[in-house]
Amino acid sequence: MATLTARDIMTPDPVAVATSMTVTDAARMMVDKRVGALPVVDEGKLVGIVSEGDLIMQDVKMEFPTYIHLLDGLIMYPPATARFESELKKAIGATVGDVMTSKPVIVQADTSVEDIATLMVDRDVSRVPVLEGEKLIGIVSKSDIVRSLIIGE
Repeated sequence: MATLTARDIMTPDPVAVATSMTVTDAARMMVDKRVGALPVVDEGKLVGIVSEGDLIMQDVKMEFPTYIHLLDGLIMYPPATARFESELKKAIGATVGDVMTSKPVIVQADTSVEDIATLMVDRDVSRVPVLEGEKLIGIVSKSDIVRSLIIGE
């Protein structure tokens, strides 16, 4: 039996959005299309992915930076600063470009389903865009992986 690849199980021609789309419109599109994430394309190239988690981040209470009291002065703990800035950016983001995950985990069309499943577990992602060269041709979700188990029998 031939090994199944991303091309065999992907949802072809996924709905993609631009970085300039509003977060509200992206959320509406996810609901209308019944998808949990949308690839983000800029000038024909994949630049990110926006997921329900990215949109939910809009409503998450932010954790303010940690301050350390040292020699009668206050010092902001640097890692907390970077995290706070990242959370703040997502919280006030008005466009997909503001809240998307840049540099998403991607696979090529000929990547085996086994490798995709491993990648999803290792990188803790629920879906991966499928590229042919640099062109977005599909998306594979965990549901597609589960369905492939039936196909593979």
